[in-house]
Amino acid sequence: MSQKVLITAKVHEYLINQLEAKGYTVQYEPSITYNGVMEVIHDCKGLIVTTRIRVDKALIDQAPALEWIGRLGSGMELIDVPYAESKGIHCASSPEGNMDTVGEQATGMLIMLMHNLLKSNLELRQYIWERDGNRAWELGGKTIAIIGYGHTGSSFARKLRGFDMRILAYDKYKKGYGNEYVEESDMDTIFREADIVSLHLPLTEETRHLGNAAFLGNFAKPVVLINTSRGKVVRTADVIGALEAGTLAGACLDVLENEKLDTFSAAEKEQLQFLLQHPRVVLTPHIAGYSHEASIKMAQVVLTKLGI
Repeated sequence: MSQKVLITAKVHEYLINQLEAKGYTVQYEPSITYNGVMEVIHDCKGLIVTTRIRVDKALIDQAPALEWIGRLGSGMELIDVPYAESKGIHCASSPEGNMDTVGEQATGMLIMLMHNLLKSNLELRQYIWERDGNRAWELGGKTIAIIGYGHTGSSFARKLRGFDMRILAYDKYKKGYGNEYVEESDMDTIFREADIVSLHLPLTEETRHLGNAAFLGNFAKPVVLINTSRGKVVRTADVIGALEAGTLAGACLDVLENEKLDTFSAAEKEQLQFLLQHPRVVLTPHIAGYSHEASIKMAQVVLTKLGI
C-alpha cells in the first residue's frame, strides 16, 4: 500500500522530517496547482493543505488510496469534509497551532491603529513631525466585542486581559464560556455598547459578507473593525463606504475578499488604494496566523490529531 503524502504548501521542515520518520514518502509541492494535484493524488495516502487547494468531490474521487487530509491552520471551507468522511478519509485541522499568533497580531494591529503608530511612522518618513494629529486613544476603558469565540477569539481575549478593557464575546454556537475577564454577550448588547469589534469566524454561507453595510450601521457609535478571519466575511465596498461616512472609526484588516493581487479588477485596485492610503486603516497580507512558531505548532497539532 502506498505511503505517499502530498504536501501542497510551504511547511516547516519539522513536518516533512516527522512524516519521513514514520515511513512516509513525502512529495513536497508547495506551488502545485489544483490540476497538478489531480495528476498526482491517485496513489497518495495522505494530503497536507493550507488555503490554496480546493479539496472537492472531484479531487477526492481521484484519490482512491487517500486515508487522511491534514489542514494546517483553521477553517475547513476549502475541503468537502462530509464527502471525504463518507469515503472513510480522516480530516483534521490545527487551529490550536496558530491561535496565539493571531491573537498577538490582532492586539498589535489594534494598538497600531489606536496609537497612530503606522500613520505617524509613514509621516516621519516624509519628514513630517506631527504630534497633535497623532494623539492616541487608549485601550483602557474601551469595550471590545469578539464575535466568534473559538480558538482565535479566546486567544485574542487572553491577550487583551492586561489592558483594562471590557471584553464582550458572542458565539452563536457556544454557551457558558464567560469568566472573570470575558462577558458572554448578545448582539444587541454588542451593537449598543462596543467601541471595537473583532471577527473570528469561519467562512460559511452564514458568515459570508456578515460585515456588510447593515451590520456596520447597527452600531450605536462608530466602531473600529478588526478582521483576522476570512476576507469574504467582510464586504470591502461596505467597509469603505462606512469609513467615508464616518460610521466606522477605523479598520484593522489582515484579510481581503480577493487576495490574488494579480487578478484584481480596476474596482478592486481602487479599493485597495483607498485602504492603503486611509489614515485609519491598518492592512496586512494575511500573515496573522503565519508566525515561525506557528509553522511548527500547527504541524505538531495536525500530526497528533491524525495519529501520526
